Amino acid sequence: QVRLQESGPGLVKPSQTLSLTCTVSGGSITAGYYYWSWIRQPPGKGLEWIGAIAFEGSKHYNPALQSRSSISRDTSKNQFSLQLTSVTPGDTAVYYCATGPPGSIGAITWPSYTTKGQGTQVTVSS
Repeated sequence: QVRLQESGPGLVKPSQTLSLTCTVSGGSITAGYYYWSWIRQPPGKGLEWIGAIAFEGSKHYNPALQSRSSISRDTSKNQFSLQLTSVTPGDTAVYYCATGPPGSIGAITWPSYTTKGQGTQVTVSS
């Protein structure tokens, strides 16, 4: 059974870079045809897909966040990471990592994903 766990600071100051890591167990991030995504949910709002890295390493981003977001992976640790630069209070949200088939790219409903982490609260505040 694949499990995902997000980690990173819960508080980030405005204009700084938000960095999160997702540690995957029970399966490989290089396994065929799976995509590894970052999704967030601001308070009182719906899900927003941030981007994904595919099993073969290709990257896909939400155009609205592409200029500030970067997704990478460390296959030796079976982890993938998110960096979001120049954060503002509007980036305050619960951040999730999740995995799913190619159809999960851009998805903003949980049934599109096979597995997700429990989420981590990130607050942007001075």
